[in-house]
Amino acid sequence: MDTIQLNNQLEMPLLGFGVFQITDHDECKKAVKEALKTGYRMIDTAACYGNERAVGEAVKESGIRREDVFLVSKVWIQDAGYEKTMASFEKTLTNLQTDYLDLYLIHMPYGDYHGSWRAMEELYRRGRVKSIRSVNRKSFGK
Repeated sequence: MDTIQLNNQLEMPLLGFGVFQITDHDECKKAVKEALKTGYRMIDTAACYGNERAVGEAVKESGIRREDVFLVSKVWIQDAGYEKTMASFEKTLTNLQTDYLDLYLIHMPYGDYHGSWRAMEELYRRGRVKSIRSVNRKSFGK
């Protein structure tokens, strides 16, 4: 799989599998397992998709080591702000059954997205997220 190097030297697969609009738990889980079986190594989900738990189960059951799957998720508008983003992030990790994300994004820059960015910077410093995406820069990584 071809990759791109982010600003912080992290390698991200160029091709990923997104699960937007796969609301049925079993269908999402099956789709992610098939995508991983086919060779996809980046899975893109979001808190607002309501399918992070299915993604986490699929990754866990796939037999592929977690460090070989690049997981992406996003904080949603209603979770904007420092405290809400921190809480949303913990819920995301629980749903995905992992202790870190490879990339964490702000889904839409509304509300207190500056607070969300501060929380994401803190998560990055703590090593809980390998890369973050600013809503006001065109570059990935931190």
